Amino acid sequence: MKLSTITKQSRQGRKPKINWGRVEESERFAETVKLFRQGKLDSDLFRRFRLQHGAYGTRMTDDYAMVRIKLPAGEVYPHQLEKIATLSEQYSIGSAHVSTRQNMQLHWVILEDVSEILRSLAEVGLTSREACGNAVRNVMCSPVAGVCPAEEFDVTPYAVATAKFFLRNPLNQSLPRKFKFNFTCCEKHGMARMVDIGLIPQIKTINGQPRRGFKIFMGGGLGNRSFVGHQLEDWTPEEDLLYTSIATIRIFDRLGDRKHMERNRMRYLVNEMGWEQFQTLILKERAIVRMTQSAIVKLSVDETPQKLESHIRISGFDDKSIPDGFSRWRKGNTFAQKQSGYYSVSITLEAGDITANQLRALADISKEFSAEGYARTGFVQDVYLRFVSEDDLPRLYSKLLEVGLANPGSLTMVHPIGCSGTTSCNLALTNSHRLAKEIQRKFIELKLDEDEDLRESSIKISGCPNSCGQHQIATLGFFGGGGRVDKDMYPVYQMSVGGRSDGETMLGVTVMRIPAKRVIPATLKLIEVFKNNKKPGEDFKNWIHKVITGHADSQVKSVNDIKQILLPFTETPSIEQDKDFYADYGSDSSYHTRTGKGECAA
Repeated sequence: MKLSTITKQSRQGRKPKINWGRVEESERFAETVKLFRQGKLDSDLFRRFRLQHGAYGTRMTDDYAMVRIKLPAGEVYPHQLEKIATLSEQYSIGSAHVSTRQNMQLHWVILEDVSEILRSLAEVGLTSREACGNAVRNVMCSPVAGVCPAEEFDVTPYAVATAKFFLRNPLNQSLPRKFKFNFTCCEKHGMARMVDIGLIPQIKTINGQPRRGFKIFMGGGLGNRSFVGHQLEDWTPEEDLLYTSIATIRIFDRLGDRKHMERNRMRYLVNEMGWEQFQTLILKERAIVRMTQSAIVKLSVDETPQKLESHIRISGFDDKSIPDGFSRWRKGNTFAQKQSGYYSVSITLEAGDITANQLRALADISKEFSAEGYARTGFVQDVYLRFVSEDDLPRLYSKLLEVGLANPGSLTMVHPIGCSGTTSCNLALTNSHRLAKEIQRKFIELKLDEDEDLRESSIKISGCPNSCGQHQIATLGFFGGGGRVDKDMYPVYQMSVGGRSDGETMLGVTVMRIPAKRVIPATLKLIEVFKNNKKPGEDFKNWIHKVITGHADSQVKSVNDIKQILLPFTETPSIEQDKDFYADYGSDSSYHTRTGKGECAA
C-alpha cells in the first residue's frame, strides 16, 4: 500500500508576496463609465481608458466587456481562484478563460459591472490594469521556471520584478502599441524569440566566478505579419536587465509608428530600420540610461528561497483504488522536476475554459497537493501544479477526475490552442475556440496522446490572421477565413506547417485553405501519411521540418506534395448536398463573415 501525503499549512493556502491591486481604480472606472453613458466623454477616449484598465470590447456591442485579469509570471493563489470563480458566476457566464499569455479572462460582463469586478480583484491582490491597451502587458514566465531540469537559474523573480516595475509606470502608459516581455527557463519551454523582449537565463564564468545574465532577444512577434526576434548581444549581465528594458521601451516610444495601427508594433520598427541599426540605438540608449538613471531605481528581485511545506503522511491510498486511466494521464500530463521526488502536473483545459466549480476545486487541490501552495498558468491555455509529491499523483488524478479536469494529453499534440474566435472577438472570422475543442475530443477518443511520435508536435488555431492562437509557430497551424460557392459562404482555415518556437524557432509555411469541417479529417490524413513515410526514430514534428526544408527522405518531399495529398479535402459540396458544411462549429445556421472594430491598438 502506498501512502499519500498532504500538508497541514498548505490547506490554508499560501499568500502572495505582492498586492497588484488598487481599490481606487475601480471607483475611477465606475465614474468614467457614468460620464461615457451620459455623453460627457468621447468614445475614443473612453475606449483607451477602458483598455488601460483591462476591459476589452466584446463582439458587436458596447454594452459588454471582457475583463482580462493579469497574472504576472502566471502565479495564481487559491483564494484568488475562489474569487475569480465567484465573479464568473456573479458577473460573467459561469466560467473563466485561460489565455495564451497567462491571463485569466471573464467574458460578457455588463459594462457597469466591470468596476465591481475590479474592486473584488483588488481585494485579493489582483489587477487588470494594463492587461489591454498600449502598454507593457502581462509579463510572462515559463510555468516550469524553477523546476525545469535544463534551466541555469530560476527567472521567476526577475519576471515578477519586471512586472512590478512597469505596472502603472508613466514610462509605458501611452506607447505606440502593446509591448510584451517573456521570460523562459530554457530554449524549449517558451517563446523568447517571438515577443518584443524575450529572455533566457544564462550563467557565464568571469574571472573564475559564475555570474548570472540573459540571452535577450528583441523584435519578434506574431500577427498578420510575424517576425522572429534577434539576439541583442552574446550575454547581458543581470544588472543590465532593467537598463536594457528601459532603453528599448524609450526607443520604441520615440520612434514607433503611431499613425498606422496595422504596423506599429516594435517588430515593424526593427524590420524597417534594420536589425543592426536598431541594435546600435538600443546599446547607445542603454548607456545613457545607465549613466542617468537614479541609483534608487532598480528591479526589486526577491530571491528569498522558496519554503516548501513540510509533509505529514496520513491516509493511505491503495493501489487497487487508483482509477482507470491514471497511467495514461501520468504519461501525458506530468514530468519529473529537477527537485527529487517532485512532479509538475499540467492540467489541460478545453481551449482554455474552466468553470466556476472547477476553479474552486482547483483552489482546494492546489492547497492540498502543491508544496508551494499555488498554481501557475501556462503558455498553451493550461494550468500547472508544481511540487507535487510522486506518491500523491494517483490521488491527485482521482480528485481531478471528479471535477472533469483529468483529460489526458496536456503535454502532447492532443491539447490544441484555440483563441476565443467568434465567441467574443470583433475581428474573428471563424469559431476557432470550438474547433480546438472538437480536435481535442476526437484525438483523445483516438488515444493519440499515447503516440510518442506525436508528443512533441502542436496544433494551434486562430480565428483570423492576427495569430492570437499562435498558429504560425505550430507544427500544424490554422487561421480562419471565409469561402464561397455561388451565394453561399462557408468557414475555411488557412493551413500552415512546420512552425516552432524552440531553439530552432521558425514560422510555419503556408500550405492551402481547408474547409472548417474538413480540418480534422485532413489532419488525420496527414498523420497517416507520416506514419507510412517515417524513418525509425523519426517523430511527426521532425518529419514535417524535413519536408519543408527539403531534407525529407520519403515519398513526401515538399510542401507541394502535402498540398496534393490534402487536395481532396478542399472539394466543396453544394448547400443542398451538405448543409452542415456551410455552418461553423457551434452554429446551426449558414456561415457569414461579420467583423467589428479591433481594439488591439485603440
